[in-house]
Amino acid sequence: MSAHNENTCIFCKIISGAIPAKKIYEDADFVAFHDIKPMAKVHFLIVPKLHVESLKDCDETHQAMLGKALLLAPQLATEQGLIGFKTLINTGPEGGQEVMHLHLHVFGGGALSVAN
Repeated sequence: MSAHNENTCIFCKIISGAIPAKKIYEDADFVAFHDIKPMAKVHFLIVPKLHVESLKDCDETHQAMLGKALLLAPQLATEQGLIGFKTLINTGPEGGQEVMHLHLHVFGGGALSVAN
């Protein structure tokens, strides 16, 4: 684990309401909101309320959480008007993860290439 934790994590602050976000979904386990630096016409994040730093920190106890996140992706994508979309989980700084709180990117709204 790194120095990032619930006290300094920007996503935890969004979850608690300390930092505003354009939320599109919230329940007891997850919050979803638009990315502040969108990489596509529609780009939102699905973030578990449980602070887990990355996919590498998950184990068998996180299976239901991970499954729910994957099932939320098509539901929320459809609600956002997407027919096709891309999902992405960056893991660790070397994998492009900028916020050390597990999250799933969902983006679409036009032709997407592998490079997007």
